Amino acid sequence: MIILILLAVLTLAAVGAGLFQVSQQQAVVIERLGKYHRVAFAGLHVKIPFVDRIVNRMNLRVSQLDVSIETKTLDNVFVTVVASTQFRVNARDVATAYYELRDPAGQLRSYIEDALRSAIPALTLDDSFARKDDVAADVQRTVGEEMARFGFTVVKTLITAIDPSPQVKSAMDSINAAQREKEATRQRAEAQRIQIETQAAAEAERTRLQGEGQANYRREIANGIVDQIRSLQNVGMNVQDVNRIVLFNQYLDVMRDLSESGNAKTVILPASTPGGYGDLYAQLTAALETGGNARA
Repeated sequence: MIILILLAVLTLAAVGAGLFQVSQQQAVVIERLGKYHRVAFAGLHVKIPFVDRIVNRMNLRVSQLDVSIETKTLDNVFVTVVASTQFRVNARDVATAYYELRDPAGQLRSYIEDALRSAIPALTLDDSFARKDDVAADVQRTVGEEMARFGFTVVKTLITAIDPSPQVKSAMDSINAAQREKEATRQRAEAQRIQIETQAAAEAERTRLQGEGQANYRREIANGIVDQIRSLQNVGMNVQDVNRIVLFNQYLDVMRDLSESGNAKTVILPASTPGGYGDLYAQLTAALETGGNARA
């Protein structure tokens, strides 16, 4: 009875030792008598107890490695570059990934650092920022080809940061501020030029309109005088009498304007009528005749 119980226990122990489970997104490397035998994926599997041995459980999910290095650009600016790489074990090359590389993360880090130190020194600081995606693609291609030989797939590589030294950042800020101030000065000068041109155009238009208004005013006065002369001639007055009436009316208009003007100066004129006006008319007629003879 004791022997039967021992045999049953040993049998159950052997069956339990021969069964093993593999979780999703995992792979199990099995050796038989110290030599690689096979790879088991998700599910329930059987192995020979004491002959087959599980040597490693590998994760097939994507892992991320962050690498930070300091290097120099083409224009001799030292920058700190941070790269993030997502990688995983290729399901078809689990055995290669396990047996070929002892430290996959360390090997991947070395490849990334070497690729970055080859790419960044060929670019200026501005180009490093502008062509960041190109640098990431070049690093991914180079590192991916190397890691593929060891059973790893590089899914994606990103350049997450390019940080110059604080002194370089301060100098770049000063340059940008100076450029912006230069552009602002240019814009202010352009606005002032436009304002001056607009004011000059407005002043010229105002002068033109004033000239047209003055000309129209004088034209209307002349037309009024002509109409007045014609009206007086129509009632039978001769030219001399008409001239006297027109000059008398203008004389009265001037006297009225002088009296109403707030800036008028004191003027002494003969105001008696008609004797004073007769003298004034004689003086005006003589002046007109003298001017006419001079023009002739």
